[in-house]
Amino acid sequence: MTETTFKKKILCIGAGYVGGPTMTVIANKCPDYKVTVVDISEERIRRWNSDNLPIFEPGLEERVFKVRGKNLFFSTDVERGIEEADIIFVAVNTPTKTFGEGMGRAADLQFMEKTARKIREVAKSDKIVIEKSTIPVRAAETLEKILHAGEDGPHFEILSNPEFMAEGTGIGDMESPDRVLIGSMDTPSGQAARDELIKIYEHWVPRDRIITTNLWSSELSKLVANAFLAQRITSINSISAVCEMTEADIGQVADAVGRDSRVGPKFLKAGVGFGGSCFRKDILNLVYLCEHYGLNEIGQFWHYVVKLNDFQMDRFVKRILSAMFNTLVGKKIAIFGFAFKPDTGDTRDAPAIFICKQLLEERAHLSITDPHAIENAKIDMEDYNDVTFEEDPYKAAEGTHGIALLTEWKEYQELDFQRLYDSMEKPACLFDGRNHLDHDKLFDIGFNVYAVGKPDRDHFKK
Repeated sequence: MTETTFKKKILCIGAGYVGGPTMTVIANKCPDYKVTVVDISEERIRRWNSDNLPIFEPGLEERVFKVRGKNLFFSTDVERGIEEADIIFVAVNTPTKTFGEGMGRAADLQFMEKTARKIREVAKSDKIVIEKSTIPVRAAETLEKILHAGEDGPHFEILSNPEFMAEGTGIGDMESPDRVLIGSMDTPSGQAARDELIKIYEHWVPRDRIITTNLWSSELSKLVANAFLAQRITSINSISAVCEMTEADIGQVADAVGRDSRVGPKFLKAGVGFGGSCFRKDILNLVYLCEHYGLNEIGQFWHYVVKLNDFQMDRFVKRILSAMFNTLVGKKIAIFGFAFKPDTGDTRDAPAIFICKQLLEERAHLSITDPHAIENAKIDMEDYNDVTFEEDPYKAAEGTHGIALLTEWKEYQELDFQRLYDSMEKPACLFDGRNHLDHDKLFDIGFNVYAVGKPDRDHFKK
């Protein structure tokens, strides 16, 4: 298809975990649209144009290779992309502020503002600008003020279209979504812009799964969705602590509770805590929003979800310490899994970061292995000594006193644990932070087994 025959030209500013996969799916599903992804990082764009993509996501590589150079393009030429585009998705980073007012809670919108100013500076024709990044409620007002600053210039219609992809299942989530949410202004031009975005999604999404709301409801829905999911994880993790004290089994409790149709079984698997780029950030953003409007009690409620998540990670470290005779000095521990969840190389806010740093504070030696997150783990732990990185889990476990499983990679279920046990110091401990392994089998091999929300399986205890 030539430049003149494309129905519309789509630009996405930001080639990260949201922009790259989202635009890849749109390009595959909408061959009559030209899709360009731009980013100021030359290295990131170089990798998007290579055989070694900057993101690991099941199904992503084959879809990129199928349409790249046909109707999907990756570039550092931001200005040209803006000039040509009819529709602009903004998928830039919106981290939690680390300075000034709202530090530790509010979203840092500097990249969003810089992007809006660049669009205003370069654009010569009307554009639809779509918020894809997670941003605070009523942030669209700020974008509109920047985009329409001055008396002359093109018209910009702002939409909110938050992503609901989960890393590791992102392609499937995008291709078969529970819902697509589009927020717009309740004006004729706002509704016309909304309908243009609906046309894109209708290429593969049933119309009854495309939800339309006002802008503010859409912006808030993203924060609330992540807050509810994180709260659910924290709830089951809090009960895992009770199970460990009472010798109840969190798996059995979760199964019994999840069979209630009003509760359901999803997100009821106990572990070492939630991670990733969204949950903590979005909850803290919600906390800040509540405080801003004087809803302090509600803010405290949501803030405690984050505090309990930190408590769960801290409990896991203390359990390792207790099982290993209250000292880790000079002991070697293998870390199986560093990514915050399986099927991704993303380590942002991964529980492994907190847990590893605490173990190092106890002067342990760590050997970290992960199928896809080794390079990111090296960056996260670059300021620490006594850490080695091994691609091979068998090498990582050699001579260790214990294994701590922190990411539930399928590969770990297929390991020869007898071989691992034979290569370790004795007594050999296994701490299953995801309840991912066969604990009876491990105990029979000789491991002392400590799993989240389950009684200790210790050969020395009668």
